[in-house]
Amino acid sequence: MNRCVLLSLTASLLLATALTPAFADSIVLPAPPAGAGHADSAPPPAGVPAYVDLGATNQRGDACHATLETNAGVRLLSGFLDLWTPRSPFVDADQDAPAKDGCPAVAKSDWDGLPRSATDGTMKHPEVHAANLDYVIKTTTANTPEDDLEAYLDDRRGKSVSMTDGLGPLADAWRKGVQQTTTITGMPADATTVKYDDKGNNRGVGSAKGNTDMGKAVDLVDAGSADGSTEPAKRYFKYARPYRWSDKVRVVPQLVPAKSDKPAGDGGFPSGHTAEAWRDALVMAYLVPQRYQEMITRAVRMGENRIHAGMHQPFDVIGGRMQALAVVSYNLNRSDYATLKQEAYAQTQSFLQKQTGSTGFADLLARAHSAPASADRFADREENAAFVQPRFTYGLPKIGASGAPVVVPKGAEVLLETRLPYLTAEQRRVVLKSTALPSGFPIMSDAEGWGRLNLFAAADGYASFDGDVAVVMDAAKGGFNAADSWKNDISGAGKLTKDGSGSLILSGNNSFAGGVVVNGGLLVAASPTAFGKGDLYIAGGGLAVASRDLWLGGSLTVRKAGRLEVTVSGKDGGITAANGAAIEGGTLELVPAAGYKPTKGDEIPVIRAANFVGTFDKITLDGHTLTPVYRPDGLSVRIEG
Repeated sequence: MNRCVLLSLTASLLLATALTPAFADSIVLPAPPAGAGHADSAPPPAGVPAYVDLGATNQRGDACHATLETNAGVRLLSGFLDLWTPRSPFVDADQDAPAKDGCPAVAKSDWDGLPRSATDGTMKHPEVHAANLDYVIKTTTANTPEDDLEAYLDDRRGKSVSMTDGLGPLADAWRKGVQQTTTITGMPADATTVKYDDKGNNRGVGSAKGNTDMGKAVDLVDAGSADGSTEPAKRYFKYARPYRWSDKVRVVPQLVPAKSDKPAGDGGFPSGHTAEAWRDALVMAYLVPQRYQEMITRAVRMGENRIHAGMHQPFDVIGGRMQALAVVSYNLNRSDYATLKQEAYAQTQSFLQKQTGSTGFADLLARAHSAPASADRFADREENAAFVQPRFTYGLPKIGASGAPVVVPKGAEVLLETRLPYLTAEQRRVVLKSTALPSGFPIMSDAEGWGRLNLFAAADGYASFDGDVAVVMDAAKGGFNAADSWKNDISGAGKLTKDGSGSLILSGNNSFAGGVVVNGGLLVAASPTAFGKGDLYIAGGGLAVASRDLWLGGSLTVRKAGRLEVTVSGKDGGITAANGAAIEGGTLELVPAAGYKPTKGDEIPVIRAANFVGTFDKITLDGHTLTPVYRPDGLSVRIEG
């Protein structure tokens, strides 16, 4: 036998081995990823009075006698005392003058003095106060006519009317369902001299008045504000509005008639408009989780508009937000509202679907995000994120320690109940823990943890797996139980286990190290690093690679019951497994990427690995005949026709 014939036979044998590997029947599969070996938890802080248990103590009628010890609303904001010591309510009181609403009559007030008199309180950390006021001066000085108009509308019209903007394409259907009205639709020409009040019904018409369409939704929005007055905190802290601190603060001219001439009863901290807007927005987000992040963004914009108006400072806005989170959590956890929550949610989803012609939750979700930015100013998630993130803290100087452990308030998990319904209550608490804001910022480091909650980020799922996470999604329950997406960048040592029949998309730049196990349903990689640095183990169900590439820091294992779907784009892309791939069987489905048309003769890379063993039971690409090409370092597929 000559050398040429020998070389030809050797090449043929090598090719035959590549196409039908002899090692397929004798592979040894790696064990599933071990992960951290435990689940994470987020218990409420020990020894701290829980707002959800004591929210009823926040009563408007007790405003002048509220203390840290007696009023949950005041105690919640006690972090403000690190910046400010308020004057006693009885200092300078006129003992002979009659009390009003149980409040002592104040003989004099220096709240209009410039600079403000120290008799109203003692400033701490003056550099923080300076940054706080400077933000208002810069913001109001830079106001455009559009800023003035929006600030005017958010000041004078009903807060719930303003919040409906956050519903985007669903706003008209909501307004129709709740029968909402307003008389403030623009800025009247004489608004600089005339104070206009909204004569509409704000939240709409409740079920008791015959609204069978969405009366229960109105009832729940009303319920969310029960015991939610900001007056006790305002009276306790006695912190002036910004235009009383500095004449450099520009008040929107059309809001000058709305300024109070009684500064002693017109405290700025916390912002009542902000608190009310957040309360309504949170309940609306509960009822319409399809627009959850947009409603959070709209509430943040209300706070910013209070600053544009010249009526409030960042301190005030932060305090209003914190109190609203606690008040709504308190109310949504009340047993007497348990049935109302369910009825209001079902009624809202049914009416909105009917009005928009949607066929179910998923269709309504698509319609909720169907309008372009020109018609829906909250259409762009990335723009929303960029807007809200700096306005949680307003970049104020830190006065506390960085890196302090996160605590999650008792009952706060209810705020994610309809947004992440497939997670347990404890898992939702861990989500809040993993997405919390940094520590050290003024006011926000309260003992319960309300100040550090970041619901915008929490709506995108976990930001870290500091323990193992098992997700069970039952598609038959509908809503986000059937399909959801986590967009946060996930770190940590834990692993993710996907169970149930629903589908979950991961799209962050993830670095968690514990690995991924798929047992059921569908798990989708929408970014090259979706599955972090660990092993990927497909025991059952399906895994789809929707991104052009998927990089695995560990190994890839596919069991016989597993299904792997890979988007292919030609000569590059596919899965790269740093520590090898072991294929027991299962199905491999190839899907052409947008713009790619497979052609006869193409050889498409699918899996690259440090070492590759095993074969799939079935490989498909719709409309094409394939030949798999197995090699010791991966798998490619040749298009035969």
